[in-house]
This record gives sequence, structure tokens and C-alpha cells, in this order.
Amino acid sequence: MNRRARIPTLGGATAYVLHRAHPTAQTLVRQLSAIGLTAIDCWPELPPAALSADFVFFDVDLGFDEQFPWKPGEAPMPMVALIGSEAPGRIEWALFTHRANAHVLKPVGTAGIYSSLLIARQNFEERKQLAARIDALQARVAERHTIVRAVAALSKDSDYEQGFARLRLLAMNWQTSIEEAAGRVVAMAENEDGNDRRHHA
Repeated sequence: MNRRARIPTLGGATAYVLHRAHPTAQTLVRQLSAIGLTAIDCWPELPPAALSADFVFFDVDLGFDEQFPWKPGEAPMPMVALIGSEAPGRIEWALFTHRANAHVLKPVGTAGIYSSLLIARQNFEERKQLAARIDALQARVAERHTIVRAVAALSKDSDYEQGFARLRLLAMNWQTSIEEAAGRVVAMAENEDGNDRRHHA
């Protein structure tokens, strides 16, 4: 595969431009249309339909959290910041609060829009993959914790190895995974503990 084949096509994508009526917004819409995107400008907030957009360009200078129909930093698509003022507070808001994936400096010209789209998409996908890996690792840690608790419940007066052997046998009998069996054992143990506490209350 050559390098050119790895660059995604953008034709047919939808981009919302969240910017007040201004030559900057007009220029950006024209450039996006020339690249092959459907560009929709809006202000002062994104409509619900923007949830299905492929990209969102947003004004950093006059932007505010309530403009977006999602929680800060949880945009479901690549975000491109339109930066005029380089005030630290505004940059921080764009990069850290709303986690912009790329940026374009104002005034917007005829160059830089295509590359910002590609960079934003790449950064967005990498961030999504990283989040998925973190979620998977956290799930594995939680599963291991559950297995330890299940083995402890099954061990009681015996040792750890016998408890794990019992868990393995239960998983075979239930025709399920060790993790699922551990979850059932922990749930049953917690239920028994709850019943015991009620009886002694």
C-alpha cells in the first residue's frame, strides 16, 4: 500500500461551522465545499442534527460550553478550533476543555483547511483507540479483582489453589468463562452475606 492510499477521502462528509456571521465563516464554508464537504454554518449553538456530523469547526474567541449538545470534551466527531485571539484562557478552553483535534488560525485563507481536516480525523481516531484500550485494560483489572474475590469466597478454610480449582470446575459445569463464573460466585456470596446480616439484625 502506498502512502497516498492511506489518506482518507473527505468527499461527502458533513462539517458544521459554529461561527457568527462573518467573512471568516463564509471563507471556511467555501473552502470546505470546494474540498467536497457539505458545510453548514450556524450560530450561536449547534443544532441537534450536528450530532451526526463528520466534523465541527468552532470559534474559540466567542465560544462557550452551552453551544454544544454534549458534555465538554466528549464530542462524537473531530473538532477543529478556529483561533483568532491567542489569550491563554481561550486556548486552554479549546484544547483542554473541548479537546480540539486540530486548529486553523484566523483570518481563514485558502490554505490549511484540508490538512486540518486530515489531522483532526487522525487525532480523533487515535484518541478513540486509546480510550478503548484504557477501557479494555480497566475491564481486565476489574475481572481479575472479581476472580480474586471469587477464589477467596470459595477457599474459605482451604488454600488459594483449591479455591481456584473450584472456580474452574464451576466454570466448566456452567459452561461459561472463568470471569463470568467468578462474577456469579461473587454475586451469590454477596447475597448470602446480605441475608446473614438481615437474619442477625
